[in-house]
Amino acid sequence: MAKRTTGVVRCFDGSKGYGYIDAKDGEDVFVHYSALTGIELPLLLKGDQVGFFLKQTVQGPQATDVYRLN
Repeated sequence: MAKRTTGVVRCFDGSKGYGYIDAKDGEDVFVHYSALTGIELPLLLKGDQVGFFLKQTVQGPQATDVYRLN
């Protein structure tokens, strides 16, 4: 089951379409551009504060339903 949390974008490569979020609990979370909602351009910038659902996958924690807080 996914839980709602927040974090800060550590890095995001727009040309590759993915990056990583530092969750507020210290977890390193993978984010794919397809998980971005309510964002005009599917792009995140380093330092953006985001809210998201944290989903545990076989590959590790992944963000879904990501939206900007700032």
